[in-house]
Order: sequence, then structure tokens, then C-alpha cells
Amino acid sequence: SEKLLLYDTVQSELEEKIRRLEEDRHSIDITSELWNDELQSRKKRKDPFSPDKKKPAMATLGPHRVKTEPPVKLEKHLHSARSEEGRLYYDGEWYIRGQTICIDKKDECPTSAVITTINHDEVWFKRPDGSKSKLYISQLQKGKYSIKH
Repeated sequence: SEKLLLYDTVQSELEEKIRRLEEDRHSIDITSELWNDELQSRKKRKDPFSPDKKKPAMATLGPHRVKTEPPVKLEKHLHSARSEEGRLYYDGEWYIRGQTICIDKKDECPTSAVITTINHDEVWFKRPDGSKSKLYISQLQKGKYSIKH
């Protein structure tokens, strides 16, 4: 019964916090962006005399699994690639929607495809068998894929 009482208490507190956050979100003014910029520019200082606050009853939600991420590799852009106004600029050439291209991936045979969509960070294309896929512009920049007319 104590666990149920604790659970109900935590649940009601969370619902109250959610309700307050929703109210705050709806009442935010456009000028709040100025506050956010100003607050982010200030250094966050921790009061050395205040105790660390921990979230209550988190242990009752189950064991925490910490996901370790591999170290981030900094890769230089080997190729020039960007999208502008629905067009793709790649290594000195422009590509547009409806154009047939040859896609080459390392250690694979080149395949032909037709560009269907060019977004700010990806290029969608259709293969001759009718399947659709996408290439991220970052993949072109890093040389994982290359394209040509």
C-alpha cells in the first residue's frame, strides 16, 4: 500500500508539472527568444551550498541502462556537396530533379537512378526496378557515395 501511495503521489506531481509546463508553453511570448539568448549567453553557476537534487522514485521505474557511444570521428569533407533551391551541387556540377545519375558506392557496382527529390540534407532517387532510396548530402561530402551524370 505504501508503494501504491508513493506511485500515486509521484504520478500526481508529474501530472501537475506537466500541466504547469503546458500552461507556460501556451503563454510564452515571442519576446521570450530574447530571454533565451540572454540566458544562454550567461554562464551557469552552481551554488556550492545547495544539495544535488535527484528525481524522486526513479528507482521504481526499473533499472537504468547506460548506452555507451563510440567516440565521434571527425571526418573532413572530401567533396563539395550542397543543395540550393531544389538543385544539388556536387563536385562542380549541378543536378536537378528528373535527371538520370550514376551512383557509385565503394566496393559495389555502380547503379543508375533518377533523381526524384532534392531536400536541404538528402537526395531521393528511383532505381530502374522502381525502388526508391535516399542519399544524405553528408554521405556525398564524405565520399561514401559519389554520383555523376
